[in-house]
Amino acid sequence: MSGWREECGIVGVYAPGEPVADLAYLALFALQHRGQESAGLAVTDGRQLDAAKGPGLMTEAFRDRRPDLAGHAAVGHVRYSSAALHSSIQPIFAYGHGGFLCLAHNGNLVNAPVLRTGLERSGCIFQTSTDSEIILNLIARFPGPTLEDRVKGSLAQLEGAYSLVLMTGQTLIGARDPHGFRPLCLGALKGGGYALASESCALDAIEADFLRDVAPGELVVIDQGGLRYESIGGPPVRRAACIFEYVYFARPDSVLDGLSVWQARYNMGRRLAREFKVSADLVAPVPDTGISAALGFSAESGLPYLEGLIKNRYVGRTFILPNQARRRGAVDMKFNTIRSNLLGRRVVLVDDSLVRGTTSAQLVAKLRRAGAGEIHFCLSSPPITHPCCYGIDTSVRRELAAAVKSVEEIRAFLKADSLHYLSRAGLLEAVDDPGEERMCTACFSGEYPTPVYGAFDDEGS
Repeated sequence: MSGWREECGIVGVYAPGEPVADLAYLALFALQHRGQESAGLAVTDGRQLDAAKGPGLMTEAFRDRRPDLAGHAAVGHVRYSSAALHSSIQPIFAYGHGGFLCLAHNGNLVNAPVLRTGLERSGCIFQTSTDSEIILNLIARFPGPTLEDRVKGSLAQLEGAYSLVLMTGQTLIGARDPHGFRPLCLGALKGGGYALASESCALDAIEADFLRDVAPGELVVIDQGGLRYESIGGPPVRRAACIFEYVYFARPDSVLDGLSVWQARYNMGRRLAREFKVSADLVAPVPDTGISAALGFSAESGLPYLEGLIKNRYVGRTFILPNQARRRGAVDMKFNTIRSNLLGRRVVLVDDSLVRGTTSAQLVAKLRRAGAGEIHFCLSSPPITHPCCYGIDTSVRRELAAAVKSVEEIRAFLKADSLHYLSRAGLLEAVDDPGEERMCTACFSGEYPTPVYGAFDDEGS
């Protein structure tokens, strides 16, 4: 895709008297799986702002320093992207007569070019190419008697996906777009105060009690007066939480919108086994995101579950590495085989999805070299045929294997004995949404919940 298409993790903490920098850092660390290209953290005591950010993993980004201000609020962000320019690393800031605004954002706006053009014509000068800077400038310029009015008026202009945390000297705000594309949840800290995070696993990391998910189209305002909820406003729209969060991106120990990610993936594996009957000796996962589905497949089929691949957990997630050459080289470093479990065996290999297909082909080849007799490749999601314009980098459409090849052609490319995708109906049942009233499945169907404007004009779609 052209432009910025990234999956990110965000954290916000408001807790006077508590070590907010440390709490935000630990919560952000729990979201490292959502972004490995850069990280940032900002803290305020109401008068000043202390921030640190840099490229790489958390340990690399904060190698030299972390914010050490004894403040009462903090926001943090991890991201992956096709560029790691320091000016684009979040959180980002703006200063005006009313003080500073500090923003961390997850998602992608489909009307970003229109909004950016309007802001530029009114004299706004941008430092980055990110959608997040558009949001920050809208809030800084929007007229209104209160911060909440300015935020609601600005967010009402946005189309597409966003979950965000916004910090001023006195207030922390969390917001989620009316469709609910990206996750955001709220927790209460044991020492007092509140935390916002992309996933509930981040709240667990700081022993915060989960309160609830931020509702689509909702604003959560936290200040010295406590906690309150407000509606962003606007006409009602259908709910469309990203189904790929359950398939791949979220951690299995998270609960999103009331549904356990682990349970959803286990359900996917069970339904996959019902749809695909095969004579085999064992079920093996592609770790880590294929584990829950492989356990479900094993339980439903009666085939024993055995590990065939071991993952080197010091190598990052290949899907979110920014270019194909790095993804290809990372696979050999990332996985090794357990030869004794594979030699002469008929293996059902379970993975979560297939995007470009190159990583899957390398894994099949590894199992062949380890002596596997047959390899039946099973995916706990349908074919990905369309790119995402809401914040996940699933490549341009012509690079998506299922958009340009038949299932048989992909099987031949993988050199697998068989290939089977979970049906769309099976996936929707697994996430308890058979009527498709709550989930966005645009990457599988091409049915986008919002207008996409010219998002794919340069992609041959």
